[in-house]
Amino acid sequence: MIRLTELTLPLYQTEDSLAALICKRLNISPRDLIRHVVVRRAHDARDKTAIQMVYSVDVTVKNEPAVLARMKKDRHVQPAPDTRYQFVAKAPAAQAGRRPVVVGAGPCGLFAGLILAQMGFRPIILDRGKVVRERTKDTWGLWRRGVLNPESNVQFGEGGAGTFSDGKLYSQIKDPRHLGRKVLTEFVKAGAPPEILTEAHPHIGTFRLVTMVESIRETIEALGGEYRFEQRVDRLDIVTDDAGRRRVRGLHLANDGYLEADHVVLAVGHSARDTFRTLMEQGVQIEAKPFSIGVRIEHPQSWIDEARFGPCAGHPDLGAAAYSLSHHCANGRTVYSFCMCPGGTVVAATSEAGLVATNGMSQYSRNERNANSGLVVSIDPARDYPEHALAGIDFQRHWESKAYVAGGSNYEAPAQRVGDFLAGRPSTALGSVIPSYRPGVHLTDLAACLPEFAVQSIREALPIFGKQIPGYDHPDAMLTGVETRTSSPIRLNRGSDFQSLNTAGLYPAGEGAGYAGGILSAGVDGIKVAEAVALSLVGALP
Repeated sequence: MIRLTELTLPLYQTEDSLAALICKRLNISPRDLIRHVVVRRAHDARDKTAIQMVYSVDVTVKNEPAVLARMKKDRHVQPAPDTRYQFVAKAPAAQAGRRPVVVGAGPCGLFAGLILAQMGFRPIILDRGKVVRERTKDTWGLWRRGVLNPESNVQFGEGGAGTFSDGKLYSQIKDPRHLGRKVLTEFVKAGAPPEILTEAHPHIGTFRLVTMVESIRETIEALGGEYRFEQRVDRLDIVTDDAGRRRVRGLHLANDGYLEADHVVLAVGHSARDTFRTLMEQGVQIEAKPFSIGVRIEHPQSWIDEARFGPCAGHPDLGAAAYSLSHHCANGRTVYSFCMCPGGTVVAATSEAGLVATNGMSQYSRNERNANSGLVVSIDPARDYPEHALAGIDFQRHWESKAYVAGGSNYEAPAQRVGDFLAGRPSTALGSVIPSYRPGVHLTDLAACLPEFAVQSIREALPIFGKQIPGYDHPDAMLTGVETRTSSPIRLNRGSDFQSLNTAGLYPAGEGAGYAGGILSAGVDGIKVAEAVALSLVGALP
């Protein structure tokens, strides 16, 4: 099979024209083309008056070796890669020893559990939160009534933080083994739309993610895996072996329970702050990591569509427009858009009482009135929180507490019109853009909820972004604060065997451990860690 890339068709032509384009590119007769399959579809909107659809296709042709030899100088014509997933191990018929334990049922834990189950290792999956549908009710309790459940919310529970997001399924990670394809394929099996296998920027949305998470749970259980919800891990049981090396022996649970375990995948997500503190107290190697802080910005989606697509805005093949922006400021900081949600809403994302944190979410249809994105400023430990490994968490809490008070101390979020933010005055009335955050917003001055360097940086960047996307710095665009949980503020250091550098049997994984950023990369990391656990269980790794 041959992989062709960079095949372009005008927006208003259908995919039926691809066959002729393939034959032209390969200089073959139509009768020599046996079959073609689209493997990737994107759009090129640099010229808004002539938007192009860009395809990669896998084709089967007669006399393939001769065609490849003739086209060997064309880098867009190559043998198609084998993207099938290959398991690295298989559990013995009679599984000996303790079952592997996965802590956390977010994207990373989900795929660690799934791969271990598919290899026959019957994992036990623990999560401090609830099953996804019960968790959804608790999450809506905060959004609709301002009632927070600290153990069941946007951050904690089956599906992880990604369940209440845009459901983006793309990443910039290097993926030579096509593990991302395995993630997408399993999602399709679980009910995701098949087009996520071909779209350049696939997404799912919250409602579909809920049913998919349930389906994958059923698959894991059918393969012998076991879920245990509302089981928070309070401490690790760590012993020193005869060789003087620290090893995990078990887990102490919040309900005074104890679970023996010598292979523990720790996939707790970026907001498991109490877990991180316990790990540091127990001597697990941990370090502070950079993240970003800022606000959510909202515009009518129609503004973004027109700015990105011009007269083609609204075409069904384009959908709701997204954007990606970045600016290097005079003060040495970088301001950039983060987790852009076309046609979505800004949501309450705190997991602790007395704090306000925001995130973005959208459904598969992306048909809500507003577009929203994080507008955040990069920060780093050496410059901003050098005190200790968990100082980034203290930094987050400080500004989330400020936002809680500025919002009225009732989980409403502080908000401000862009025009007022740029002028340095509090907002007292809304303009043409209606904020989507629930349980509601309190108009104020966001400068009280952000570090001064972040305020200066965002004020510098907004007019520049307004030149790139007309209307971006419109006075009525809305800012809602604060966005603090862009990524984990810590990293749990691990070696090439994926185990903690100083605690054998502990496998830090996913976004919370500092090794992923989003659903797809977290799922891929879960696969890699599951493979390392499996190889250890069969004696192929220490």
